[in-house]
Amino acid sequence: MGRGKRRKSWKTAGYVLLILLLLAGAGAVIVLKVFTVEKVKVTGNKHYSDETMEDWLLDDEYCWNSLYVYFKYKFVEPKEIPFVDSMEISLKSPHVVEIKVYEKALVGRVYIDTLGQNAYFDKDGFVVEMSSEVIEGVPKVGGLDVEQIVLYEKLPIKEENVLKNLLSLTQMLKKYNLAPKNIKYSQEGTYTLKYDEVTVLLGQAQKLNEKLVRLSYILPKLEGQKGILHLESWTENTTNIAFEKKE
Repeated sequence: MGRGKRRKSWKTAGYVLLILLLLAGAGAVIVLKVFTVEKVKVTGNKHYSDETMEDWLLDDEYCWNSLYVYFKYKFVEPKEIPFVDSMEISLKSPHVVEIKVYEKALVGRVYIDTLGQNAYFDKDGFVVEMSSEVIEGVPKVGGLDVEQIVLYEKLPIKEENVLKNLLSLTQMLKKYNLAPKNIKYSQEGTYTLKYDEVTVLLGQAQKLNEKLVRLSYILPKLEGQKGILHLESWTENTTNIAFEKKE
């Protein structure tokens, strides 16, 4: 190759490199100037406020850049947040970051006196969170014969049918929006629900769905009253439900 051709080849390569550098610079300017976080949209969260979720995730000096936030959580798991199962981060526009929160499904809690903490369990009976915090709408379950409770393991209830019935009850209470403050299990196999001023005797774990359907109609009518609702003897043949008023 002649000296002139080599000089022309190097000149062309220089132009190409210059163009690539200019494009890279323009791209950097766009990333820095256009992809800025102006709004954070949070959905699916009930336990934490939007502001709390935003503070937890936009937690370093570069999180003002929306593209940085997007790719950060594409490759890095968000830090563990109590009562949150997982999150998805997406860009709705260069200025809007969306955080979709999937909270842990809690159906009940068992208070551990020795630790001063609540063991929150899910629909399958696994302990998914340990916390001193009391979450409204998650009933406290008492009367269980439990050994040492371990996070992420199943509630250690010796009698398998007791756990099975308890999980059925807590899931149905959640389904019908009837979560009480307390659920008391007795060694005789009966269940008692405690609301503000109303105690509900459910009796044995039989016909639970039918009993709770009737409870969903009756309980709103008892607002402001104090007493005991007797559902323990209810059957399809004996449909009379008594309410024992207390002063």
